Amino acid sequence: MKNPLLENFNKPYTTAPFNAIKNEHFKPAIIEGIKIAKDEINTIVTNNNAPTFQNTIEALEYTGEKLDRITSIFFNLNSAETNDELQKIAQEVSPLLTEFSNDIRLNEELFNKVKAVYLQKKELKLSNEQEVLLDKKYKSFSRNGANLNEEDKATLREIDTQLSQLSLKFGENALAETNNFELHITNIDLLDGLPESALEAAKMIAKSKNKEGWVFTLDYPSYIPFVTYANNRELRKKMSLAFGAKSFKGNKFDNQQIVLDIVKLRYKRANLLGYKTHANFVLEERMAENPENVLQFLNDLLEKAKPEALKQFKNLAEFAKTLDIDKLQKWDGAFVSEKLKKELFNLDQEQLKPYFKLENVIDGVFEISNRLFDLNFEEINTIDKYHEDVKTYKVTNSNGDYISVLYADFFPRKGKRNGAWMTSFKNQWIKDDKNSRPHISIVCNFTKPTETKPSLLTFNEVTTLFHEFGHALHGMLANTIYPSLSGTNVHWDFVELPSQLLENWCYEKEALSLFATHYKTNEVIPMDFVEKIKQSANFLEGLQTLRQLSFGLLDMQWHGTNPTLINNVKEFEDAAFENTKLYPNVKENCMSTSFSHIFQGGYSSGYYSYKWAEVLDADAFAYFKENGIFNKEIANKLKSNILEKGGTQKPMELYKLFRGKKPTNKALLKRAGLQE
Repeated sequence: MKNPLLENFNKPYTTAPFNAIKNEHFKPAIIEGIKIAKDEINTIVTNNNAPTFQNTIEALEYTGEKLDRITSIFFNLNSAETNDELQKIAQEVSPLLTEFSNDIRLNEELFNKVKAVYLQKKELKLSNEQEVLLDKKYKSFSRNGANLNEEDKATLREIDTQLSQLSLKFGENALAETNNFELHITNIDLLDGLPESALEAAKMIAKSKNKEGWVFTLDYPSYIPFVTYANNRELRKKMSLAFGAKSFKGNKFDNQQIVLDIVKLRYKRANLLGYKTHANFVLEERMAENPENVLQFLNDLLEKAKPEALKQFKNLAEFAKTLDIDKLQKWDGAFVSEKLKKELFNLDQEQLKPYFKLENVIDGVFEISNRLFDLNFEEINTIDKYHEDVKTYKVTNSNGDYISVLYADFFPRKGKRNGAWMTSFKNQWIKDDKNSRPHISIVCNFTKPTETKPSLLTFNEVTTLFHEFGHALHGMLANTIYPSLSGTNVHWDFVELPSQLLENWCYEKEALSLFATHYKTNEVIPMDFVEKIKQSANFLEGLQTLRQLSFGLLDMQWHGTNPTLINNVKEFEDAAFENTKLYPNVKENCMSTSFSHIFQGGYSSGYYSYKWAEVLDADAFAYFKENGIFNKEIANKLKSNILEKGGTQKPMELYKLFRGKKPTNKALLKRAGLQE
């Protein structure tokens, strides 16, 4: 069978040939990709010359290029455009990939060659980037079992195989639970309070399912407007309970045992490698360094945020009584908050949406990227797409040089997981004096255009788009020699800096005036709306901070302690939330069973990094604010010292090169209204 995944990609910019790829191509391609990579590894191992940086470390860095391209395509599709067949293939190939990964990390002959180079590091006169690569390669062995005896190596292999399968199953279950729920309404009176846009979107969903009336789902563009605006409290409760009960119902998609199995296997793995907990293992390679520093960071913010959060919650509960809600529950939170926000600031998300047509917001983030980093974006239709909704762009600089390909996928559909993320189909690297440029993708779940309206974003969706685009800039502007140090391949608690930093432009008059225009009249967003956006930026910030801290603390409880005696997910979670709890507990709900960030994504022991990066982004944006939000000199510093550098230096060194000093949390506390 001719397999397009195994041939050279002869599409423009060597992009993936999506139109030619079929599901049945993936498994044979991955098996062949593993074989090719093993042969490349064998060439290094059987080289009779003395190990050098070039014939061992560099050679190892460039192995598996074919396999990397194939697996990036496969797993990106499994997140953004999956189906039952693709999920079955994922379960079949994941153990093969885990076994291959362990074959490398536990290859004694290969490790001995890497170690021989590592031990002569001081005499080698390596560049900074080469030294970082050497450290990374050595640690990829030493931190993953290379020094274990054969029996323990076998145990490690078994654990890693189980973890890869459990993580996939966790995600499949959460997606199935999202897809399996719908609220079907045929009586319009039950939908009082919902804006026209939400009703129209729900009618479209119903129509796609051949149903009368309106259908609401647990996808964010459907779920969020419902719990924010629906006056019918019982229906809000029904939606909220369904959302919070994902994979926590004791059915075939239940994730409780999977959560327990994952945390216990991670703990066992960390112990096997000589670490106290999974968090100790993970954080050794992060800016935070250890669990104690993370907990100190989180608890310090908690101490500052909690008094304000309690005060805000009390005000919210008092205001709820004016809406005939005697006791504030979780299904009331978004609804009451929106009503209070409207009363305090005379600002309604629905008032803002006409000014945030998706295409205009895209043009806006492109224009801001041009003013800051001299980037140009041209929509092209000469490359394959994995779905018709996907937009594709060629990215160039002010000299016309090709910088990157960008894929943008904005709307929810059945085979796409919830949320928003940035990923890559191909990394950037420099080899043989050729700069091989990256292929970057951003994936979101925004409201689709309806028969009468274009896609109009809430302000939160605008900031989401900017957030993911910040990650995309980190990938697109990458300019390093080695692929494993390129783009977003940085310490996990540094990776959110570019994304969270770019969100700040959404609140600035100078930036909003570039793209926030009414979709019908083309009128620029009124400046009093801009002022209200700025004034309301800190609205309930204490509550939002407490919420984020609660997630970080839950993550650390799962991964920074001994989980072997835990047998009840809900009880453990409730105890972890005790110090941050505001709303009454809901016995039918459990967050952990759908907490994909830490049980499917890469955020285990790392969820704190959102708040960690907020300290960095507030401090960094303060630098722009002092000198102009489009200050070219500062933008160039950001580009050359952070966005282009990837993981080639320690994050704090890069930050100080950009900012001239270490960050403090003063700017964050001031921005959040938690400190004068």
